[in-house]
Amino acid sequence: MTMTTKNFTSHVYIAAFALGVFCFGTLLVNAQETTLTSDEGVLVSETATSSEVAVPASTEPWYKLERLTGEITQGDFVVGPGRAELVIKPGQTVVYEMSISNRISDGRTFNLEVEDIAGSDDASRSVVFLGEQRGPYTLKDYISFPEDSIDLNLGDRARVPVTISIPADAEPGGYYGGVLVSTIKQEGSNDPSSSARSPIVARIGTLFFITVPGEVTRSGALTDVRTTSDALWYESGPITFNISYENTGSVHLNPYGEIRITNLFGEEVGFVELEPWFVLPKSLRSRDIVWDREMLFGRYTATVSINRGYDDIVDTATVTFYVLPWKIVLGTFGVIFLILFIIRFLLKNFEFRRRS
Repeated sequence: MTMTTKNFTSHVYIAAFALGVFCFGTLLVNAQETTLTSDEGVLVSETATSSEVAVPASTEPWYKLERLTGEITQGDFVVGPGRAELVIKPGQTVVYEMSISNRISDGRTFNLEVEDIAGSDDASRSVVFLGEQRGPYTLKDYISFPEDSIDLNLGDRARVPVTISIPADAEPGGYYGGVLVSTIKQEGSNDPSSSARSPIVARIGTLFFITVPGEVTRSGALTDVRTTSDALWYESGPITFNISYENTGSVHLNPYGEIRITNLFGEEVGFVELEPWFVLPKSLRSRDIVWDREMLFGRYTATVSINRGYDDIVDTATVTFYVLPWKIVLGTFGVIFLILFIIRFLLKNFEFRRRS
C-alpha cells in the first residue's frame, strides 16, 4: 500500500506527542523520588509525596512542668510525697509520679538518685540511708527515671515519672528505697551566683515502700512505754510519752493507737490519738507523743493501746506519774503561813490591849 504525504505527516505528529508525554512522566517520577533532609541534615524519608511533611524533633521535657500559685517563699525546695506505699506483683511495672518544687532561685539544677534504706536497732532513727551500699531489701535495680537531672526556674514544679519494675522472679516481701533530690545551695544566700564560701548540698526525697504479695511474715509488738525523762514527779504539763515498737517480720508495719489518761479518782482527763507510723522490718522504732495540758496536780495513769497494724491485735501498757507544781504549792503554803502569822499577831495584840 502506498502511504500518502498527508498520512505520513499525521503519524509524525502522533509519535512526537507520545515522546513528549513519556519525557514529562519521567521528570515527574524523578522529582517525586528526591531525598529530603531536615535542617540538621538528618534523613527524614526516602520518598516524599504531597501528603508528607517533615516534623521537627520534640522539645517537650520528659516531666510535666507546672507553675506554683500564690506567694513563693524563697529559700527551699519541696519534694513530695514523703512516702509512697505500693503493692506490686512479680513481673509488673508501675509508674509513680513525684513532684519537685523550686522555691530557691532561677536556673536551679536538681539531681535525682536512688538509695536503699534499712531499719535500725536505734529506736530514735526511723530509717538509715545506705549510700552506695545495697540494703537487705534493695530497690536500686527496680527504680528508674528517664534522666537523672532537671532544670527549674523559681516557681516551677516538675512532676517526675518514676518507674518501678519488679522482676518476674522476685520473692514475696518488702523492698525499700528512696529517690533523693539534691541541689547545691549557697550558705547565707538564696542566689547561687553569690560569693558565699560554704556551699551546702541539700537532699530530700520520697521513700518507696514496695510490697510484693505472697507468703510474708508480719510480726511486731509494743515493747516499752515511758515518760521521756523517766521522772516520777513533774512540776507541770505538758507531758511527753515515749512509745517503742519492734518489727520482727519481713515487711513494714503501720501501728496506730491511743492514749487515755485518768486521774487519782479514775476519771478520764485526757485523750491522745496516735496516727499510724511506719516501722521497717527487723528494726526498732520509738516516737514521742505529747499530752498538751499544763494545769495538772496529783497522780495520773496513762493507758497506751497500740494496734500492731495487722490481724487487729492490740497491745496495752500503762505508766503512772505525779504532777506537783512545787512553786505554786510552796507559794500557797507561804501565803497561808503569812495569813496565820498575821492573825496570831493581831490576836495577841488584841488581848494585851484588853488587859491593859
